Amino acid sequence: MRLGEVLVRRHLLSAADVTVALERQRLNTGRLSESLIALGLMTTDQLVALAQDTPATPRTVAETGISHGNLFNLMLKFMRLESCEIMPEFAERMKLPLSVIQELMDDAVRRGLVQTLGSVQVGAATYVRYSLSAQGHAAAAEAVQQNLYLGPAPVSLRALQRQVLNQRLKNDRLDADTLRGGFEGLVVPEHYIDRLLPAVNAGRTILLFGPPGNGKTSIATRIATLFKQAVHIPYAFEVDGQIIKVFDASLHKLSVPDAKIAAIAEKGGLQLEAFDDRWVICHRPVAMAGGELTLEMLDLQYNHETKYYDAPLHVKALNGVFLIDDFGRQQVDPKDLLDRWIVPMENRIDYLKLNTGKSFSLPFDELLMFSTNAHPSDLMDPAFLRRIPYKIKLFAPTPEEYYRIFDLVAKANGLELTDEVFDSVVERLTTRTQFGLAYFQPKFICDQVVEACRCLNLSPRLTKVRAADALANLYVEIEDEQGAEPARLTGSPIRARANRARDRAEPDARFATPGLQPAAIQ
Repeated sequence: MRLGEVLVRRHLLSAADVTVALERQRLNTGRLSESLIALGLMTTDQLVALAQDTPATPRTVAETGISHGNLFNLMLKFMRLESCEIMPEFAERMKLPLSVIQELMDDAVRRGLVQTLGSVQVGAATYVRYSLSAQGHAAAAEAVQQNLYLGPAPVSLRALQRQVLNQRLKNDRLDADTLRGGFEGLVVPEHYIDRLLPAVNAGRTILLFGPPGNGKTSIATRIATLFKQAVHIPYAFEVDGQIIKVFDASLHKLSVPDAKIAAIAEKGGLQLEAFDDRWVICHRPVAMAGGELTLEMLDLQYNHETKYYDAPLHVKALNGVFLIDDFGRQQVDPKDLLDRWIVPMENRIDYLKLNTGKSFSLPFDELLMFSTNAHPSDLMDPAFLRRIPYKIKLFAPTPEEYYRIFDLVAKANGLELTDEVFDSVVERLTTRTQFGLAYFQPKFICDQVVEACRCLNLSPRLTKVRAADALANLYVEIEDEQGAEPARLTGSPIRARANRARDRAEPDARFATPGLQPAAIQ
């Protein structure tokens, strides 16, 4: 990666700013960093800090931190399995600079494993073509037998450990406005903000518990998207000669789409400053596991056919968020699962083991969140509870909050919430039954009403009968008594408080944002 690309992917400058600096560099020569400073876009201290936090490009095989044999074998596999012939092809696939590839190729030529086939013109450049000799084919076949890993060269364990510490979660502190803004479209009481903010900024373990359907998963997933700093994720790393794959396209999302920096990449040759391409600049990762989680999934996953490892989910989530949802519903005993996390939670270090018996450690820097509908004392003993520094209970909504949610969701779906319908729903949930109010119910009701009206070719309309039908679909214990008349709540304190919340002249900015469709907390 060139300097301009790194600046854009880490959200330090816009693509337009870098383009201006590149034009100045073209006219005045020198380095891109000099143009950035001259234009006042970056300071020397900022560029120095960036260089310290970003993996530097290795110029020799020794500087990669990976054994010569592993890199050499990887190059031979690319020649045998993908018919790579010229230096840029190896550089692109192995994510290594030409100087390192040339060092490996020169060694292969000296050993008689590779021979030259003349040259080829690619654009304005001319490159030597290489191919495997008979002896080289045998060596490449042996490399394939060792493992089938065919991708970017791995980084060293030490480099990964260092980078995880450089980009800790605590470096990316949130303020109350950012946290509050992250919940736009949801009705989140202010006292939740007061409890969540220090918990998130501490970057330690959080336990969210309370009745089902009152926002635990929604809040956790929203929090996970609020961190702004980009992080460097390796494609893979090496331990004791073994390769462990980390980058997962389904989990690790590019901080800036490639299309937005295409113009910068075209002028990459101007920039001079370069960084290690074996790392991908991504948003902080967010991983989630539910009832499918097992203890085995928290270990290195060795594939006996490919003969390399896949990193477990929590390692892929380093420097990000790992949510264990529906805790207590896993196939493994909750106590056994909790015991697995004691050392990482307390010492901020995780230990993993290869099939060879070799153990190694990684910094455990991630926001570990447990979400459960069960009472914590039913899942963990007091000793473990003490190890979770932040335990936050999410309660059912108050009548005022429930009215606000219902009204916002109804409007977002083109429906009108009348007092009659609201009273009917509350009465069915709190007087006729003991289900109580929950944040998710208004969205469920409105979705059902809209779908029913659509299927019957009716204009969307929220009525007592349709709301009762929706509740009957939600809770089988509730009957759809279409002719029943619920007890009126008009004169009650609940109705009066809900009316006051509804009739406020100025909508609360925390709960309603123009142009954004509100949604109930799930």
